[in-house]
Parts: sequence; structure tokens; C-alpha cells
Amino acid sequence: MNLDSKSTIEAGKAILGIEFGSTRIKAVLIDQENNPIAQGSHEWENQLVDGLWTYSVEAIWYGLQDCYADLRANVKKLYDTEIEILSAIGISAMMHGYMAFNKKNEILVPFRTWRNTNTAQAAAELSELFVYNIPLRWSISHLYQAILDKEEHVKDVDYLTTLAGYAHWQLTGTKVLGIGDASGMIPVDPVTKNYSAEMMDKFDKLVSPKGYDWKLRDILPQVLLAGENAGFLTEEGAKKLDISGHLKPGIPFCPPEGDAGTGMVATNAVKQRTGNVSAGTSSFSMIVLEKDLSKPYEMIDMVTTPDGSLVAMVHCNNCTSDLNAWIGLFKEYQELLGIPVDMNEVFGKLYNHALTGNADCGGLLSYNYISGEPVTGLAEGRPLFVRSANDKFNLANFIRTHLYASVGVLKIGNDILFNEEKVKVDRITGHGGLFKTKGVGQRILAAAINSPISVMETAGEGGAWGIALLGSYLVNKEKGQSLAYFLDEKVFADDSGVEVSPTVEDVAGFNTYIENYKAGLGIEEAAVKLKR
Repeated sequence: MNLDSKSTIEAGKAILGIEFGSTRIKAVLIDQENNPIAQGSHEWENQLVDGLWTYSVEAIWYGLQDCYADLRANVKKLYDTEIEILSAIGISAMMHGYMAFNKKNEILVPFRTWRNTNTAQAAAELSELFVYNIPLRWSISHLYQAILDKEEHVKDVDYLTTLAGYAHWQLTGTKVLGIGDASGMIPVDPVTKNYSAEMMDKFDKLVSPKGYDWKLRDILPQVLLAGENAGFLTEEGAKKLDISGHLKPGIPFCPPEGDAGTGMVATNAVKQRTGNVSAGTSSFSMIVLEKDLSKPYEMIDMVTTPDGSLVAMVHCNNCTSDLNAWIGLFKEYQELLGIPVDMNEVFGKLYNHALTGNADCGGLLSYNYISGEPVTGLAEGRPLFVRSANDKFNLANFIRTHLYASVGVLKIGNDILFNEEKVKVDRITGHGGLFKTKGVGQRILAAAINSPISVMETAGEGGAWGIALLGSYLVNKEKGQSLAYFLDEKVFADDSGVEVSPTVEDVAGFNTYIENYKAGLGIEEAAVKLKR
């Protein structure tokens, strides 16, 4: 038993971070040195109800309570003590979506998550109106689509928030949101660090003929920056979070944040000229900008760090799923031969062997589109492996092309930032399943975006740790200390990560590959048109 951790918990100095992910709710308890000392989790799945992806309010609360109970049980097992008081709490969740409430605080329609794509008309019209890329998943797209669809409930909207904002409100009584999560509701102004007044006015004017008795600025959460107090755990909130009744009210909360913001914090990528790439089932890159882009791009979303710096985000629906499916075939083959299977070994051997292949994959192509890919304009996906009779078809090139495909779309988006907008980056950190086999995913990504890639020991801790760190920043920062400085000095001083730089040959090879890839997109389009 770690007596230091036990005394930290008993003295009420531990900090709790909770993140609602798409398949798991995770809680992380950290000590005063920002190290995780206990965890809890709850598995859950979204439901397709009336054609829309949702999680019920009951599932949200059961999941949160079960996750906390799991944390409590682990603390009891590890340290033989109860959590009664904490130094701070932070709530994070997947961003965007639509949670609308009436004056009685009743939810008007089931929570509409970021996964829903029924908002295409609204997103297109708002992007034109605002002269700003408004993605389908943003809250404003969901609200305007409900207006376009003449949904009855819209007239009764009194409060509109995200999942993190909702959970935070119920636990503290405060209707607030961290700026990173807020920037995925409607665009924020990097100067005022608040929702864009100009865009709110444009929206109100657009919908004024409908005669609603609300204005947009009156139904949105108040925007807060990292380090600002966002309320305290109420007596009712304490009972809602810890049904065993041990947790006491009065604990301060940091602003609730989105999973993009907590990912930036967990990879120490909130400073300008830094970035991070998350590569798992889907992938996204976040590059913190020194200044705004020269114009809007449909494939680049603009959000902010938790302390309000502009971030260019490239989000791809597909990453490692198709690659994992191919690796699964080699697992089956090994089983057929009667050889015991160690998947880490299978991945390790195949990934490292891929690095011996041609830098351009010998002409082979792969389209890893399990689902549609907005960046390349595909509404649906058909995974394809493509080669001509003259290509260099061998195992190394075969695996290499699937590794390239996993970050190919990400490259297309980031090429705009680096080549057209001349964005400068000093450090990019990779995290997620693609980087599990040491050095390989890093080298592939470094070649794709022609930038050194770091991977940290702590990168696997994830967003729940990220929001716990924001809780720590709230209560442990020194006067005037920026979030970037706090992370550099107090959290990551001993973990700058292992860096892999791109080679000239790899970069040239990936560039050749991506030109072939773009030229072959018509094959993917034709495959999608085939009804099966």
C-alpha cells in the first residue's frame, strides 16, 4: 500500500477527473504531483433511436454513478479508505451534439450526439452565413437543423449545452462551459474569448421570422477559461455522483471541457506551435495556431485550447480499423498452423517488417474507409486494397500501404495547414493505438506530415487524466501562471517523450503514395456506388 497516496486521499488533497468517452466513462484520481493514484470505469454504448444516435439521461447517470462506484471500490481495495473530500473535480465529455432543456430543466428531445449526420443542410447554410466552416456535429448545426425541420420543441428551448456541460450543471448548479468545449457549440472570438457576437447576431436575425422568444446568447452556457472557478459540488450533486453518501459537498470544479481539450492537456499540447495526433479507431490532429487561417476550409475545424488559443483540427472518421482487420488474417493463419498467438508479437513483427518495404509502398494502395470520410468527400465507405500487375507486391509493402492509409486522410488535411497556410510547429505528440508498437506508427506519421513526432510514457492516460490536470491547475497554479507553463513545469518536466524525425526518403515516398492515393479516389467512389 502506498501510504503517501492513502494520506493524500484522507487529507482531501486528491483531484478527480471524469470523462464521458463514446464507449467508456473513465474516472482518474490524481495526487498533488499530478500522478494517477486510482481509476474507475464504466462501459457503455450509444443507441440508434428514431434514426439518431443517443445516450439516454438514465444511461448517463447510471454510467457516471457506476464509474464513480468502481473508483471508490478500487480506492478501498488499494488504500483501505473512503473518498470523502477532494481538492477539485473536473468533468469532460465527447464534444458537440445537442442537449436542449425547457424552463423546468426537462430535456426536450433525447441527447443528439456528435455522430449524427442529419445536419448537412444546416451546416452548409450556416457555413455560408458565417463565412466560417461549421461542421455537421456542432451544436449550432443541430439547433438550426431542428428549426429547418420545424421541430415543435424548439420554441421551448431555455438552455442548450453539451454532455460535459450538462453533467457539470447537474452536479454544481452552474450553467458554464470551458472555452474548448464551447468552441464546438458555435465559433468563439479569439480576442474576446467568448462566443462570436457577430455570429450570434447573424443567427438571431436569420431565425427572427420564426418568432421564438429566446435569443441565442441567452440559451448558451457562460464561457470560462482554464483556471477559472466553475462552481462547487452541491449537496444534491454529491448524492448524484456518490450514491453511497460518503462524498461531501463544497468541492470546487474546474470548467467542464470537451475531449479534444483534455487530449491537448494530456499530451502537453496547449502552447502555440505545438500539436497532437490521436490515432485509433478514428483519428484527428490538433495544431495550436499563432494566428487565424487566411480563409475557411471545409476539412479543417477551428476550435480552441482550454485557455483560448485557436486550434486547427483535422478529423478523420477512419484510422486503424481496416489495418487491424488485415492483421487479424495473420492471426487466423497462425492459429491454422497451430502456433500460439501473441497479438503484440504479431503487430510488432508485421509493423517492423513494413519498414523494410519501399518508401512509396511499391505502388500499392489501400482505402481504409469502413465508414464515409468527409475530408475526401465520401458519404459512405468501402474498404479497398488496390494494385496493378506491375506493382511490387510483397508482405512489407502490403502492411506498409495499410499503415500509410491509416494516416493518409490526416495528411491531406494537414498538407493544407503546412503547405498552403505555412503553419509552423515545434512539436507534435502522438497518442492512441497506432503508436503501441514502438517507433513504427511514429515514423509513418512523421513521414506523412513531415514533422518530428513525440510519444510520451503518459500519453495512454487519456482525457480523464487531462481533465484532472485542469482541476489541478485550478487549485495548484501560482498567481499569473499560464496553463502551458503549469504543464511544462509541474506535469511534464520529466517526460518530454521519445521523438522520431522524418527521413527525406520516407517523406518523398509518402508524397508519391498520397498523389497516387488522390488519383485513385475515383475507384473508391465507384465502389461506394455499388449497392450491396
